[in-house]
Amino acid sequence: MHIHQLSVSHDDRQDRLLLRLNTQDSQEFRFWLTRRMVTRLLPAIGDSLVKLEAIQPGVAAADANSQRILTEFKREAFLQNADFTTPYTSDPGLCPLGSEPLLVTDAQLSLQPNGSLQVVFQEKNGDSVQSCHLNLQAPLVHGLIHLVHQTIAKADWGLTDAVLLDSSSPGLLSDTRPVPYKH
Repeated sequence: MHIHQLSVSHDDRQDRLLLRLNTQDSQEFRFWLTRRMVTRLLPAIGDSLVKLEAIQPGVAAADANSQRILTEFKREAFLQNADFTTPYTSDPGLCPLGSEPLLVTDAQLSLQPNGSLQVVFQEKNGDSVQSCHLNLQAPLVHGLIHLVHQTIAKADWGLTDAVLLDSSSPGLLSDTRPVPYKH
């Protein structure tokens, strides 16, 4: 799956974030992210991004502070060149997960040997489990984080950057093991 576009919006009625991914072959994947899931997942994605940037070829940032500074530089460079003005194409040819968004109740993150971050979103409903695996390169993770932060500000959820960037919460990614996040 080659992701073409990302969109994050807030649904007032549901009071959830709607994450939509468009692929180059006209598929769309839709996910509901609750406030609780966002407050648990976003710090872990940010922490994973720091580690992802640190393992890129040609990078020499040994300590955690240097890695965070490097990630901030890369984020700034990405934001300067990113296209946030092109409207999201919302006419998918196919919705593999169905027309209703997947309500993310669990998520797992793991760094991949190819230099990507694998994100597995799952909806567990009784005995039924539906999931989607996404492999995101660092620039796409920067974009996702940026869009989520923008949307949270508009949603007026009262979340501060301190809450969303707190990497001291239990269960954060260490090395390459998947980390589960339950809703």
